[in-house]
Amino acid sequence: MHVDADDLTAFRRELHRHPEPAWCEFYTTARIVEALRARDVDELHVGPDALEESDEPRMSLPDQATRAEWKDRAVEAGADPDLLGRLDGGNTGAVAVIEQGEGPTVGLRVDIDALPITESDDEDHVPAAEGFRSENEGYMHACGHDAHATLGLGVLDAVRHSDFSGTLKVFFQPAEERVAGGGPMSRSGHLDDVDALYAVHIGLDHPTGEIVAGVGGFLAVSGFEAEFTGSSAHAGAHPEQGDNAIQAMADAISNMYAVPRHADGPTRVNAGVVEGGTASNIVAERARMECEVRGQTTDLMEYMWEKTGRVLDGAATTHDVEVERTLNSRAPSAESDEELASIVADVAEGVEGVDSIMDHDDLGGSEDATYLMNRVEQQGGRACYVGLGTDHPGGHHTSTFDVDEASLRIGVETLAGAIEALSETDA
Repeated sequence: MHVDADDLTAFRRELHRHPEPAWCEFYTTARIVEALRARDVDELHVGPDALEESDEPRMSLPDQATRAEWKDRAVEAGADPDLLGRLDGGNTGAVAVIEQGEGPTVGLRVDIDALPITESDDEDHVPAAEGFRSENEGYMHACGHDAHATLGLGVLDAVRHSDFSGTLKVFFQPAEERVAGGGPMSRSGHLDDVDALYAVHIGLDHPTGEIVAGVGGFLAVSGFEAEFTGSSAHAGAHPEQGDNAIQAMADAISNMYAVPRHADGPTRVNAGVVEGGTASNIVAERARMECEVRGQTTDLMEYMWEKTGRVLDGAATTHDVEVERTLNSRAPSAESDEELASIVADVAEGVEGVDSIMDHDDLGGSEDATYLMNRVEQQGGRACYVGLGTDHPGGHHTSTFDVDEASLRIGVETLAGAIEALSETDA
């Protein structure tokens, strides 16, 4: 299998220079679409054609001014303005399809968004030293999604020039970092005929040359914002005339952490952002927090969602304020199919540069690829999440994160080989 490692590196570095947050991946989508059009794929579904049709706004969708700012940045960076006009309103991402005769329909899911982190400019940070550090200051590809998008293109190229017989669909999914893009893409209809789906993540604290054939242990998650609205008063002269939103929020936080654990498995709760009030001598009229609940299974997450909802309502009632909870991210739990993982492990044994193969590892976090995995399984197919090791000098979601670009070729050969093998076993 021929893989052009130099092309992979160049494309990854181009995306690395232009990181964009969830639902604002304008340049990224445009550049991926340009690359796909050059490959003359059989079908190309862009933006709204790649996602569920809905009159409801996307979860975690930035406001119009923010989206317009990122669109303008994309135009300045050279993206096609006509294409960008199709992507607004939470419609980034793409699905590419190649058809190569009779056989199974296989999917590959990769994500494309970045994070609000200022990238290191230290001289020992390779992107800074070699000139492909983020040009969007305050944002960076700190989790490897630039590499994931590159893997999607590389696998498509490799499969096209292989003996694979069947149909390959590559899902370039937006908004993973906000756990918001997987749901709309899973409900697009493009997954409903997929017999087998692979998803991939680079790094995850595994070194270059190590392949995790099947990742599991995904915690189901729901992220939400809760806003408390009371009434203000002078905190010294007439505190009894106020309805204290911060006091209600404080009670809610304390009691959310006190929700009983569950016999069926681990659960999580976290209040990650807390803010409110205007001055120390004013009873706070408004307060808000951003929180999340997780569970080992989707049912356990739903248990936490219900219990914390009761806590919020109880705190609001106690302090005579109003509370509104808004869901802004959600993903179910999932496990990797053992047979699909076994195929990955078998193929990886013959890939140059692979020196360690793990049959399974638990993620211990959450990922909205689980929406796509669940969708395929609900239609009678199978799904597997693959870990691609890479030496990353900084941890995920840090300013010094980077990938060992030698991992790109290893990942393409492993994934493309597994997809080709599926047509031989007629998944």
